[in-house]
Amino acid sequence: TVETDSQRRAYEQAFSDAGIDPASRIVVVTDPGSPLDKESRDKGYRVVNADPNVGGRYSALTAFGLVPSGLAGVDIEALLDEADSVADLLAADDDANPGLRLGAAMGGTDPLRDKLVLVDDGSGIVGFADWAEQLIAESTGKNGTGVLPVVAGGDDDPEVKWPADDITVARLVASDSDDDEPSRDAASEVRVGGALGAQLLLWEVATAVAGRLLDINPFDQPDVESAKKAARELLDQGTGSAAAAAATDGAVEIRALGGDGSWLGDAQTVPAALDALFAQLDESRGYVAVMAYLDRLGDADLAQCRVPLARRTERPVTFGWGPRFLHSTGQFHKGGPAVGVYLQVTAAPKEDLAIPGRDFTFGDFIASQAGGDAAVLADHGRPVLQLHLTDHDAGLAQLREALSSSTPEGGRG
Repeated sequence: TVETDSQRRAYEQAFSDAGIDPASRIVVVTDPGSPLDKESRDKGYRVVNADPNVGGRYSALTAFGLVPSGLAGVDIEALLDEADSVADLLAADDDANPGLRLGAAMGGTDPLRDKLVLVDDGSGIVGFADWAEQLIAESTGKNGTGVLPVVAGGDDDPEVKWPADDITVARLVASDSDDDEPSRDAASEVRVGGALGAQLLLWEVATAVAGRLLDINPFDQPDVESAKKAARELLDQGTGSAAAAAATDGAVEIRALGGDGSWLGDAQTVPAALDALFAQLDESRGYVAVMAYLDRLGDADLAQCRVPLARRTERPVTFGWGPRFLHSTGQFHKGGPAVGVYLQVTAAPKEDLAIPGRDFTFGDFIASQAGGDAAVLADHGRPVLQLHLTDHDAGLAQLREALSSSTPEGGRG
């Protein structure tokens, strides 16, 4: 992909500039016979071929996941032993099969509870919910259906404390947990525990099962590809091709796409634009997606807006860092049910980086990804509010204040 190729080019240049042979520091994991495979071998890189029949989000237990994990110090033998310990159980055609049971909870409810709220409840596996988010969203969100994973921070988050009728709460518990009692708050709840290797295999099986119950192919991602195509087209047009802003409020440019084409109304401020966006929300099945093309380390606290937005709208809210989420909830946004509203946040990079051998920078590329995704969402009739920070720090301060408000502008609750 362009992302992987761009990163490789940047690291090759950085190592070369430091007087280090890139081939001595880079290990390439790729499909056998791919262009990257041939080019890397010709340059003398160490290459590990992965199974080409396993899609990326299902590849945690293939070379794509195992090689970087091993280089980071993970005990690969123990991880694979954990997965192997449940392989026969997950292959059994039996009611006790946890993969079938979890898959049924995800995709077999009637009516469908199509929001799966993932909350860590002592699992001890840091970041597991974020991994499961991509697996579930990219696998199931297509043909107008799917399961939207929502990563919650804890029991006080609104989606966990006051779950709506279209929510199933999935609690990630410790492997030795013997508490099988469901929460008093959740009408639909599952508790999932186990060692990391076993959990990886369990959730992959369960997601495939959910796909079968939803009557979709859980192994393709057609709308991820459509966003990539739109991004390439914008790259060819150049970064100056963005439409004029509908309004500018301080350090924030406001643009509206999709929906019925007029949903922004006469909104001239960021709070008023947010009001207009949330007015498009389906009160019984809808969700809010915040898509931030910012620095996920330097601007990490922006993710805290998720909880006040969930309180304000009384609907599930997802928060994704761009462009990462494009390969995760991005598929669900475009291929799943048309019940979401979308807030996209962009900013000019404080420091851009050229991509060796390319006529565009990383900043150009990310801007084209954001614009391409918004365009495809709009083509699907989804309402998208684009907020572009013309001054990063001042605009981010404005945005934080507007998003942290628990009630709309004008005091309506």
